[in-house]
Amino acid sequence: MRQAPSIDAWGGGGFRVAGLWRPGSLLILDDVAQDWSVASLGDLALDAFAPVFAAGSAVEFVLLGTGLNQALPPREIREGLRARGLGLEFMSSEAAARSYNVLASEGRRMAAALIAV
Repeated sequence: MRQAPSIDAWGGGGFRVAGLWRPGSLLILDDVAQDWSVASLGDLALDAFAPVFAAGSAVEFVLLGTGLNQALPPREIREGLRARGLGLEFMSSEAAARSYNVLASEGRRMAAALIAV
């Protein structure tokens, strides 16, 4: 049975995940929350998704929180994920955190990559 952590709060430079404060950006993969080194959309490069690529078929799509506002990810990211058979949904990090909770409760196979605000 899955034990996906919930995102309880966001803002102030981090996220509260399953009751624990995590400063900085966040990657949730295989129901495990981990630090993510991306500080802004301008810092985002395809290699930031290496753990997602390594997960193989455990991930159907990436839910990307782009920071304070929704913004189009760089073409390299969009095309790189598509080339690896992964979907991409992007929105503000606040909206992505809320969406993650709903999608995780539905058992969706995704990676949540959220830039801290």
